[in-house]
Amino acid sequence: MTMQTPLDVAHDGPVARLTLNRPDTRNAFDEALIAALTDAVRAAGEDPGVRVLLLTGAGKAFCAGGDLNWMRKMATLTDAENRADAARLAGMLHAIWSCPKPVVASVNGDAYAGGMGLLSVCDVAIAADHAHFCLSETRLGLLPATISPYVIRAMGERAANRYFLTAERFDAATALRLGLVHGTVPPDRLREETDAICRALSDNGPAAVQASKRLVRDFAGQAIDAALIADTVERIAAVRSTDEAREGVGAFLEKREPAWRTAR
Repeated sequence: MTMQTPLDVAHDGPVARLTLNRPDTRNAFDEALIAALTDAVRAAGEDPGVRVLLLTGAGKAFCAGGDLNWMRKMATLTDAENRADAARLAGMLHAIWSCPKPVVASVNGDAYAGGMGLLSVCDVAIAADHAHFCLSETRLGLLPATISPYVIRAMGERAANRYFLTAERFDAATALRLGLVHGTVPPDRLREETDAICRALSDNGPAAVQASKRLVRDFAGQAIDAALIADTVERIAAVRSTDEAREGVGAFLEKREPAWRTAR
């Protein structure tokens, strides 16, 4: 009998599709899934054939957070072991957040606790309109510590004040209003919508997309001062002389497809 892997990895042209594959536990995290997802994201980030990563879940849920049996085991660990385990989860989130290539979340169902962190580290998140969301940690006497830097950025400080503390469940329409997701669609249109976003991303200059992602990471929340303005000048000046920029501008003026699009 074939052993089920915790993460399914498939390549569809320039898109690496990463599917959390623990449907019986609503795709909850355990050690194996954390390790597999970390490795897969790093590998896709270094693969020159990959332009976009798409992250989704098998079955009815996107991700239910931490596996309860795994969490129960945490209570038996030493302080050093607990810190090491938490660091692996934090490392996985940061690997996705810092991936040089765009990451799209196809939120096919409920996202709870760590699942909220998972969609928050993605660059674009589209949810099925039946999905629900919950920062459920305080119900269990825990707190959403490792996911908090990303969730606060995604939903805003004011909303985080409410939902971190109350552990209320909210729907996809509320997630959209808060900015946690970029769009909601009926479940039967989710694949179509996320595929269209992946195509849009892979149609653009690959180096420009990666550099634009770094702009957001580097400049969000920064004061618009002389140093930042000088940095923006340096970045655009450096890009203008690249082969990719020359090809992109030339293709536009000549009304043809750029080489990076036709080479796919």
